[in-house]
This record gives sequence, C-alpha cells and structure tokens, in this order.
Amino acid sequence: MYIIKVKGVAKIPDYVQLRDDKFTLLAYFRVDRPEKSLDKIGLSDKYDYIMNLIKDLPFGKILKLEL
Repeated sequence: MYIIKVKGVAKIPDYVQLRDDKFTLLAYFRVDRPEKSLDKIGLSDKYDYIMNLIKDLPFGKILKLEL
C-alpha cells in the first residue's frame, strides 16, 4: 500500500491518498478528517500509526506503507 500527501491550494484543504500495490485509489481523505475513510477500508485499528506517518510526510512524496 502507498500513501501520498497532497497540498491544497486556497480554499481546498490538504488531502491524503491511500493506494494499493497496483496504485488503485483505496481512500482519499482530508488530513484533519481521516477517521471515516480509514474505518471504511478497515484500517481504523492502524489510525495512530498512519497519522504519525502523514504528519511527517512531505507533500507530494510517495511512501510505501507496510502494515
């Protein structure tokens, strides 16, 4: 799984994309509202781990997420 942090512009907020190994979009959520999306794809138990990665991840950088 891959994680990408996308910088928002003007009134558009920052977003995060979670993609599988074939780069298919699994989740797309605002940085400040991830709970519902993570729960929907079954990763609510990994919330703290994923949010710590997102916090330190620079915008536009792709990170391979090992769960």
